[in-house]
Amino acid sequence: MGLLDLLIASSIPVLKVLLITALGSYLALDRVDIMGDIARKHVVFYVFNPALVASNLAQTVTYDEMKKLWFMPFNILITYVIGSVLGWIVIQCTRPPSHLRGLIVGCCAAGNMGNMFLIMIPAVCKEKGSPFGTPGICQSYGLAYVSLSMAIGAIYLWSYVYNIVRASSARTQKSDVIHIGESARDNSISEQESCTEPLLPPHEFVASEDVEDQHSSTESEEKHEIRASIKLKQQLTIILGSINWKAVLAPSTLAVIVGFTIGLIPQIRKLMIGEDAPLRVIRDSASLLGQGAIPTLTLIVGSNLLKGLQGSGMQKSIVFGIVVVRYIALPLTGILIVEGALRLGFIAPDPLYQFVLLLQFAVPPAMNIGTITQLFGAGETECSVILLWTYALASISLTLWSTFFMWLVA
Repeated sequence: MGLLDLLIASSIPVLKVLLITALGSYLALDRVDIMGDIARKHVVFYVFNPALVASNLAQTVTYDEMKKLWFMPFNILITYVIGSVLGWIVIQCTRPPSHLRGLIVGCCAAGNMGNMFLIMIPAVCKEKGSPFGTPGICQSYGLAYVSLSMAIGAIYLWSYVYNIVRASSARTQKSDVIHIGESARDNSISEQESCTEPLLPPHEFVASEDVEDQHSSTESEEKHEIRASIKLKQQLTIILGSINWKAVLAPSTLAVIVGFTIGLIPQIRKLMIGEDAPLRVIRDSASLLGQGAIPTLTLIVGSNLLKGLQGSGMQKSIVFGIVVVRYIALPLTGILIVEGALRLGFIAPDPLYQFVLLLQFAVPPAMNIGTITQLFGAGETECSVILLWTYALASISLTLWSTFFMWLVA
């Protein structure tokens, strides 16, 4: 297969993404205002995405396929770990305001594991120069890989990036409170200095210390054990309470559970999957709903990027650093990791599966990072600018990396 065929096969899907994204930006204009908040947050999130994920996983995932897919959650975790380290380096180099540090780490760590793949993989499978076999089989298995990638990516996003941005915004708010407290404390120094007499006379204070020493020698061990137990319970409560369980157990994640349940349990699979299955109408209905997810998600990407055109005052070095991390450093690292896993036998020799794993290192930042910044009111404008430039440059980066990845796996 020639390089020109691979370049055409990889550029056509990106071009389709750009055209539908541009239409979404137009529909989000104030004078048009079709892509409102209800369409962006409810219909796709609660209906289209879950239907697409559940129907594709239920049809294609079996026990044998699960043995092939086990490496994907670890692969996505590696992208988050390496992206976080590189994001920390960007912070050290650019010295951004404290409220943007969580945003920078999140943009470097979390890639768009769902929307981009849902558009690109089916389009790649339909191209004549695709090295992934017949279009029907390629699309069927490709959407199963994408569905799992989208669900795992959402879990990591809402359990990690969510808390990173929240911690960053909380530190900013805490520093503001400290400045207010310091000014109030300065005003009351004279009143505090006037109350310099101790509460107890010196001889009474010494006597009370002797009594405490006698009791502490007999109760120190019991108190230490009780305090350690209480401290452990408090830490567990804080950790469990800090996780946004509603976001982690999002509809797409629940759809993955449903899809795996149907696909892996033979009795349920026989009832719903297949031409002669008595309950096949349920799966067909979910598949019909899921077909609306791909174009709608692309329109939403365009409508969300429109906000970035209104942003200003963003450090160019921050955007440049994120672009370098996501489009140069991470893809190069991904090649080493996936090729190493293939040589060690962790990955089955499936070109399409390898292509999806490689592509997870090369996608732009996740769009839901913008939603997270809106929840905490930290860096909304800056996030829109970052997403605008990273997605604008993704048309070039994804085309080049997709071409190289296809050549590599083929």
